[in-house]
Amino acid sequence: MNAEAPATPVTGASDLAHIVLSFDNNDHARALYGQFDQNLALIEQRLGVDVRSKGNQVTIRGEPTATEQARRALDYLYDRLAAGGDEPDTSDVDGALRMAVAADDQLSLPTIAAPAKLAAAQISTRKKTVFARTPNQDAYIRALDRAELVFGVGPAGTGKTYLAVAHAAMLLERGAVERIILSRPAVEAGERLGFLPGDLKEKVDPYLRPLYDALYDMIPADKVERALAAGVIEIAPLAFMRGRTLANAAVILDEAQNTTSMQMKMFLTRLGENSTMIVTGDPSQVDLPLGAKSGLVEALHVLRDVSGIVTVRFTETDVVRHPLVAKIVSAYDRQG
Repeated sequence: MNAEAPATPVTGASDLAHIVLSFDNNDHARALYGQFDQNLALIEQRLGVDVRSKGNQVTIRGEPTATEQARRALDYLYDRLAAGGDEPDTSDVDGALRMAVAADDQLSLPTIAAPAKLAAAQISTRKKTVFARTPNQDAYIRALDRAELVFGVGPAGTGKTYLAVAHAAMLLERGAVERIILSRPAVEAGERLGFLPGDLKEKVDPYLRPLYDALYDMIPADKVERALAAGVIEIAPLAFMRGRTLANAAVILDEAQNTTSMQMKMFLTRLGENSTMIVTGDPSQVDLPLGAKSGLVEALHVLRDVSGIVTVRFTETDVVRHPLVAKIVSAYDRQG
């Protein structure tokens, strides 16, 4: 663990703070700093503080709130390393900073103290551990843990599909469910897939590629292939869900904004015993024919007061892809 001296004012600059962090493990400290101290440089850039490393010590100087946010982010990342986590990259640092800043932004009363340590929800499989990088991702992961039906809605790049698949993979690995079922409406082909070459899997693969990508991130490739062959992981276009009861399963419907009202009702009523259902989509990117009502938009309204259903809404501030993606989403939102 790391130990830090209490924040003390810099001489001659009463509006600045000065914190020294000391880390127990030199190897972890070097991993924390990043190659050529790139992680520390990112913290300087984002928070406007001065961060200097010397051996296993880091000195942070700057505005008191920003200095404390930098301390919490470094403390959090070091604790992850000490617990056996991977070396943090710039996206991990960015996530830690988002969480640190949000912890202060959410303080509604002056009597509430900022948390001394960050705590981010996580999803762990044998191959990978995924940590929340924004407050809404944190809320989403916690909702997946406690609710049987979760809606994750918002723009591209916010992690809603990736985290859903990661959660499903974790449940399967732990034996909490017997299978994973992945579905997506193939709007581009009108769900009439017969004219496409190949078997059913080959026909729908192009529409389900994001789900496959997340699966292979969480589960070794050979195990994914075996699970697909055995039906433990099932890829099914939405049209093939009718008449089924999905029990003992983690069921994910992706791109749900492209369902019709009837399709969404049909899908939601497939929920069986000991199952978790996750519905993801972006209501701002509906590809249905002009005039058709989105089943996702309708469901969010109709089910808003139903107990046991949790909806987590992501915004452009939750985008964890390239920084330009968040700006693009924001620009389109303003235009709309």
